[in-house]
Amino acid sequence: MYKNILVPISFDEGRDPDQAIEIAKFLAEEGTKITLLHVMEKVPGYAQTYMPEGYIENSLAACKSEMATMAETIKGGQSAVVTGHSGTTILDFAQEAESDLIIIASHQPKMADYFLGSTAHHVVRHARCSVHVMR
Repeated sequence: MYKNILVPISFDEGRDPDQAIEIAKFLAEEGTKITLLHVMEKVPGYAQTYMPEGYIENSLAACKSEMATMAETIKGGQSAVVTGHSGTTILDFAQEAESDLIIIASHQPKMADYFLGSTAHHVVRHARCSVHVMR
């Protein structure tokens, strides 16, 4: 059915990637590549001065390690950690990787989301491939 599935992973509190990974496994067929992607938002320069030395590098290394561990449990799994704005970066990554499906989690929208937009909303509106949204 799908040959190249992208699963954006968020480490925000209350987010559990297991459901998205299980859906990806279910929709995969023999030879499907499943990529787990975590986007680290860029930290503004002024905020970096208040962070302990090495904080960003340590966070990046921890994310890469956790993502690699999760990918090891998936047949055809791989992981990537990139920096940028989450919505745009997910779309750029999906296009470059030639993903044919993005499985993304969405939270229950709040009033601010209607004005600012959420990552899932942005991905759904602008993706050039199929998108499966989970709640």
